[in-house]
Parts: sequence; structure tokens; C-alpha cells
Amino acid sequence: MIPLIDEKLEQYAAMHSQRPSALMQEIENYTNDHCKDPQMVTGALEAGFLKLLVQLIGARRVLEVGLFTGYSALAMAEALPEGGEVVSCEIDSNHAAIADSFLRRSEHGNKIRVLLGPALETLETMTGPFDLVFLDADKDNYARYYEKSLPLLRQGGLLVADNTLWSGRVLKPEKASDRALAAFNDHVQADERVDNVLVTVRDGMMLARKRA
Repeated sequence: MIPLIDEKLEQYAAMHSQRPSALMQEIENYTNDHCKDPQMVTGALEAGFLKLLVQLIGARRVLEVGLFTGYSALAMAEALPEGGEVVSCEIDSNHAAIADSFLRRSEHGNKIRVLLGPALETLETMTGPFDLVFLDADKDNYARYYEKSLPLLRQGGLLVADNTLWSGRVLKPEKASDRALAAFNDHVQADERVDNVLVTVRDGMMLARKRA
């Protein structure tokens, strides 16, 4: 992933933001040392942003598409009140096992429920409402995840999609994933059911609030 802003500015922003918990840092370290594609882990700055969003909208129920090693799920769970829930869809059983080995050590781990299987199928079986949806799975299916999860989102709820600037490749799409993300951004921008903003946090985050 190519940084969208100067690396020193990125570090400065992280230093002036709430630090991740010790267990979240442990997840990141393990992912970097032992997992393929460790750049897929949600960074501290973005995780802090997600936590703040969860708190700002008073979320109690969160839907996540793409668990990976559990970093973002734990970040959001830490921001939820007692009785809150993160429901996370994950297709890779190895990733789910790694995440579970960390999440069960957290006092917030009981707020996280992992559903194994293809997310497009899992979403068909789910019932809302959710207060926040976080999309961070295979990019080719972002538009499908969006359409399946938006009906599960409460009115006034927030959908957040990660990697929506895709290291700048949305400006000149060449690969299938480039085109899929560019098309997704266009789709959200044209959707009259939401109010949206695309922000340049880390690799880009599309925020879409479902209109009442």
C-alpha cells in the first residue's frame, strides 16, 4: 500500500491520537510477523477513527465484513457498551482461528461473534438493524456487500468502507480490483439513499449515512 500522505505526517497524526490497547498492538505485531499480506490489518490511526465513530453514533450493534486477524473487530468492540455486539463475517478459517486466539483474551471478546463462510451468503441470513457496517473484505464484491448490508443498517446508521482510494489506483483503474473500487465509489456517490463523504484516512474510507 502506497501512503497517501507523507509518512512523517502519518506518524505525527498517530502520536497525537489515542493509542491502541496493548492487545491490539499485539495483534498487529503478530500479523506483521506471521501472516501473509500483513498490510491488510487496520492501522492504529484508522482503528482509532472507527472507535470514535462507534462512540459518536452511540452504536450498540456493528456488522463487519472481513475479520482478518481481529484488529478492527476488537477496536470497535472496545468502544461498544456492555451488551453491545460486533458480528464479523470471515471466509478464512485460519484467519478466524488467529483472531479467536487474541479475542478470547480480551474482556471485550464476548462482544464479538464471528460467522464463517462467504459473506455474500452469510449476509442473506442476517437480520438487522445494525448501527454501523464496516466493509473490509475482497474489493471485487464491495458493491454487492453494500447492497446486501444497507438494508440491514438502521436509518441514520453509518456504513464505512475501507481502502476506497486503493493507493491512488482508482484514478486510473487497470486491474479488476481497481475498477471494482472505482465503480463502488461511483455507486455510493450516486445513491440517493445515503449522504456520503470519501476521506483520505490511511488508504481511503468511504462513509455513508443512511438517510431517514
